[in-house]
Amino acid sequence: MLKRLVSQRYAILGILGGVWLLSNLGDRLWLGLDQSVPAWDQANHLSYSLRYLQALQNPDFFSGDWWRNFWMLSPKYPPIPYLVSLPFQAIFGKGNDQALLSNLIYSAILIALVYYLAQKLFSREVGLWAVVIMVLTPRIIHTRLLFLLDTPLLALVTLSFTCLTFWKDERNVKKQWRWAIAFGMSLGLGLLTKQSILFYLFFPLLGLSGWFLWRRQWLRLGQLLTSFLISIPIWFPWYRTNWIYLFSTAQNSNSGPASLEGDPAVSTLAAWVYYWRDLPLALSWVWLLPPLVGLGLAILKRFPAKLQIPAWAEVKPGFWWLSYYVAGTYLICSALYNKDSRYILPYLPILAILLAYGLTRWCGHWLWVRWATVAIAVLVTMGNLFPIPGSQQITQTLSPDVLFRPELVQLAPNDQIIAVALQQTPYQQVNLGVIPNTNSINPNTLNYFGALQNFRAFGRELSGNEQKIQQDKQNFDWFVTKTGENGNAQPAQLAFAETLPRDAKFVPRQQWKLPDDSQVTLFQRRSPRVEVKTNNATNSLPQLIQIELPPVASPGHPVPITYHWTGDGTALSQGLVLLTWQNVADSSQVWFHDHAIGLGELLLPPDPFLPGVEVVERTAMLPSANLPAGEYQLSAQWLDPETQMAKPLAIPPVTLRLDPQAPAQSAPPLDYVSQLFHLSQNLRQGPKGLDPVFAQIDRLNLYDPRHDYLRQADQTLTYRLSQNPLDPLPLAYAQVLARVLQENPQTAIAALQNLVKLDPQNAYAHAYLAFVYLYDWQGRKGEQALQPALALAPDSEEIQALKAIALFMQGKLIPAWQTAQPLLH
Repeated sequence: MLKRLVSQRYAILGILGGVWLLSNLGDRLWLGLDQSVPAWDQANHLSYSLRYLQALQNPDFFSGDWWRNFWMLSPKYPPIPYLVSLPFQAIFGKGNDQALLSNLIYSAILIALVYYLAQKLFSREVGLWAVVIMVLTPRIIHTRLLFLLDTPLLALVTLSFTCLTFWKDERNVKKQWRWAIAFGMSLGLGLLTKQSILFYLFFPLLGLSGWFLWRRQWLRLGQLLTSFLISIPIWFPWYRTNWIYLFSTAQNSNSGPASLEGDPAVSTLAAWVYYWRDLPLALSWVWLLPPLVGLGLAILKRFPAKLQIPAWAEVKPGFWWLSYYVAGTYLICSALYNKDSRYILPYLPILAILLAYGLTRWCGHWLWVRWATVAIAVLVTMGNLFPIPGSQQITQTLSPDVLFRPELVQLAPNDQIIAVALQQTPYQQVNLGVIPNTNSINPNTLNYFGALQNFRAFGRELSGNEQKIQQDKQNFDWFVTKTGENGNAQPAQLAFAETLPRDAKFVPRQQWKLPDDSQVTLFQRRSPRVEVKTNNATNSLPQLIQIELPPVASPGHPVPITYHWTGDGTALSQGLVLLTWQNVADSSQVWFHDHAIGLGELLLPPDPFLPGVEVVERTAMLPSANLPAGEYQLSAQWLDPETQMAKPLAIPPVTLRLDPQAPAQSAPPLDYVSQLFHLSQNLRQGPKGLDPVFAQIDRLNLYDPRHDYLRQADQTLTYRLSQNPLDPLPLAYAQVLARVLQENPQTAIAALQNLVKLDPQNAYAHAYLAFVYLYDWQGRKGEQALQPALALAPDSEEIQALKAIALFMQGKLIPAWQTAQPLLH
């Protein structure tokens, strides 16, 4: 008997292993033939995976700052899918196909879970057929071939549901605790994969909680609560660091896309039958009709008595439990405003078990129906995935609208675009303004190919607003355009693309002809914002060898200025320059033009064969409108950011005369540190001043993809404030904004504590401090910081809202509600 059981177990493991091996070999064959590039979402997720791979090259596991930066690498998406892909990319190289090797793990998890869940609720036979149906489901196959969050989410949802099912049915108390612990761990991993796991587990958890509460089984409720507590250490660090992004993520993934895609409103019948109509596309008629017909014939007693399905009242509880999960998932997904075939994916493995139950009803002399169904499903799958002659018509009939065949010819020169741009500017980062928005050429895909080059190049999407796109034109030195079909590109972007060939400020660096006869062009600005030239300089500190600027300028207007720096690569790429323009007659009248050499664009690794370089910065500065007329002289210092020590730099004598009557000069955009400084002064106005600040910060983050201007501003302002300036308040507001945008609560709190000392009568300064305390989950300190703000501006709705949040964080629910209630009317 024991030998028989052992042999059965090995036979089943052999079958499951064979299914796993064949399905993955089929996936690898498809990927080997496919020459397409990752599209929007896949490229975005692949870029995140490379960020984690880069961060783990030099980890510092005992540093809190390192962990904070690590969790912030993907602020909108939890990191499990990226982390699981890392070993494969580290061993086999960076790339889409290498990252997709992580599916070897997910498919193994899914196959094992579907089998053991079906075996527990029904039988081994149902389990084996369920596995076959699941691996041959068109929607699941399609998802396996794309690097998205859906496949890991599918595996973790199924794992959590399986653990929950085994816990629900377990009678042994010890084993109940084991399954509760397993569920807690799987839930934690699921939440660290994608937040939407809660959608799919909502109804099972609600039903079980209600059932055990009704039966007063307090131990079971305690086990369920314990499982939630066990999950917290797994998911909490990432959510604690990035919780502020969850609100925008919910908006961006639900109502925003739904409006753009024209999804039916929840109040319409179309919304509730959307996924019902999608079912033949997700499963194919092959997997729908035979199981459903088999189930119907069994109910009508058309099969041998020993295999007859019992009356509905006698059907195994597992059938109803799985049906409850499927129905709950359907309701949740239908109630979401945004509809997408991928969103309902986690109910397909469970649906496969129910369909397997129906398929196994075919028996006796009808047994051949099962095998014929599998044979047809295999043929349809092959026709869906590979261009087999004569297969398309039957494939489209039995599995409509799911052809997913490999691209046998490379359609887009993304890697070549990046290579040409880096060849033109080998010592600085490349930031591409990308106008085409097709599957194969779009901002995310080009950004991913730039990430493959050690994050030396970036792709960014231009604004669709006519005014903002003119600002984009001034701030990008590189543009990619395409003739013919441009996908989701906006009219303003296309109109701008048409002007580039006629614009004398830009030169086409290279063009590529695509198979559809369209043409991709890479444009570069003739006089870029930053230019790097090699020379023989060996000085250890940078030298400012030339400055170009007009002799006279009007205060309150941008002044064009060009700096020429020279030195060895190490000297230029490290540290910051403190540039002070001081009134010759009154030393208290100054403005600053501090920044990093190369404005943060330099990528100059130590290289013995690169003895020296010259860096040309073409930018602008903005003397305050309050500065008096007169002669202003420039002085310079070199700041070491590690030690905060400054050294004077020898520079050629240069002066600038300010004259209010002088005409405004034509100037390039201000450097981003200067823009940040001037934007920060709006913070004094409170909420009404924040909209223009963050609207422009969004653009600056687009123009500086590494957000290095925040580091430059923080370090230079910290030094300036340490020197006890005559008017520290403007500098303090700028430092606060730079630190808040870097999302480091501790340094931001320190800057805000200094700010409230300098500006104690401004209620919003206190409110900003309270907000950062709340962002850092310090409710009590947030409430304390709000006391002066409430005294200064008791009627401010924003400050009252912060007070309600602070009370809520401390568990003071009734006072929080009393504070928030007037704001809701």
